[in-house]
Amino acid sequence: MSVEYDLVIIGGGSAGLVAASAGAQLKARVALVEKHLLGGDCLFYGCVPSKSMIHAAQIAYDVKTASDFGIHTSAPQIDFAKALSHVQQVVGMIQEYDSTERFESLGVDVIYGQGQFLDSRTFEVNGRRLSARAFLISTGSHPAMPPVEGLQEAGFLTNVQVFSMKARPASLAVIGAGPIGCELGQSFSRLGSEVTLIASRDTIMHREEPEAASVVQKQFEWEGIRVLTNSRAQKVQVIDGKKHLYVGDQVVVADEILVATGRTPNVGSLNLEAAGVECGKTGIKVDEKLRTTNKRIYAAGDVIGGYQFTHVAGYEAAVAMQNALIFPTKKADYRVIPWATFTNPELARVGLTEQQARDRYGDDVYILKHEFAEVDRALAEAAGYGFAKFITRSNGEILGAHIVGPHAGELIHEVVLAMSHKMKIDTLKSFIHIYPTLSEINSKAALQLTKQKYAKNEFLQTVLRKFFNFRRSIA
Repeated sequence: MSVEYDLVIIGGGSAGLVAASAGAQLKARVALVEKHLLGGDCLFYGCVPSKSMIHAAQIAYDVKTASDFGIHTSAPQIDFAKALSHVQQVVGMIQEYDSTERFESLGVDVIYGQGQFLDSRTFEVNGRRLSARAFLISTGSHPAMPPVEGLQEAGFLTNVQVFSMKARPASLAVIGAGPIGCELGQSFSRLGSEVTLIASRDTIMHREEPEAASVVQKQFEWEGIRVLTNSRAQKVQVIDGKKHLYVGDQVVVADEILVATGRTPNVGSLNLEAAGVECGKTGIKVDEKLRTTNKRIYAAGDVIGGYQFTHVAGYEAAVAMQNALIFPTKKADYRVIPWATFTNPELARVGLTEQQARDRYGDDVYILKHEFAEVDRALAEAAGYGFAKFITRSNGEILGAHIVGPHAGELIHEVVLAMSHKMKIDTLKSFIHIYPTLSEINSKAALQLTKQKYAKNEFLQTVLRKFFNFRRSIA
């Protein structure tokens, strides 16, 4: 049976675009099927608009707190619609890079429409049947809905609607205290909304190192964000135009409700059964080479669950594309996956938490910690809060790193580089860092292993003491 394409990609988000661009540049014949617009959630409803909104909110916060530095001005007058127009302008600029014209110029056949598999080798869209040597499913995910009575009737927002709002809600209840809920909750607060953040666990961002998440939570509370921990929303009622959210024995009254309780894979319309592709609750099942249960079909990005980050989707797309187009020899390596939550302070992580490390390695775990309060550049910028916490073994192997503080998402990359190349923690203290920079915190934290091991080594201390006594005696 002859085939029309080398690779048919279903879904034009982060993973799909990476695979389409790379495949076309390798001179493969590639089709890219997208039901709406190229760019996916990251461009229109995720990373790009949220970080643009965070930037606008940071400016408002800087104006509000300027008097702390002897700069006196009136309270900021926030034009919410204009702030969000900045968000859309940024989306528009980046969208040009993800345009249909650009991908067609690379040789990709871009097809708009919602399709489905007819069998294990055929995908139909707009009445057209596409056949290929291989397929890549990269359809992403959508917001998951919590089982809250009356929520649908009362109405709510998700990250899909929030960036197209025309007016700022006077009050906002956020269900979910993960990265999306925390980033958007703080942004709305800084732009003038009264925000209540509802966390189901005993801290916000429960997947992070607890003491790092606690630093962010304290900042939220200091800024006036109400944080309800160990709490779950049970029911919503609309009374006199206000939404009453029943949370345990408390009632949160808000103009709007933002739901940020996780993601659900976009698979419902694909007819995966016909293609012989198995799917579980978290997404499409894939092996270490990102092949589905149909070896002709690969999957990458949010649709397979796992690490739901744009940078991971791009990495997975590159692995899947290479396996699909050339030879299926490359395995996805998740050993070193970094991520960051862009609150203020930022929280960045790679590798294991302290508890995970102790569960795996027992007593052979060293905790290296340095506070931003002891970093001169952080003090100069009034950002002397938070810390860097590195987790290692006695031989210097880096097991994990957690940075909470200014520009943590940038600072973590030194550790990512070291872990990726299996370098020891001493690497971070062995080269000179510019003074004064925030990156000094990495070398200062890394130095803690040497200090801790020296403090435990009484024999070495005795030898050195005798050595210097001897040197003084013959001087």
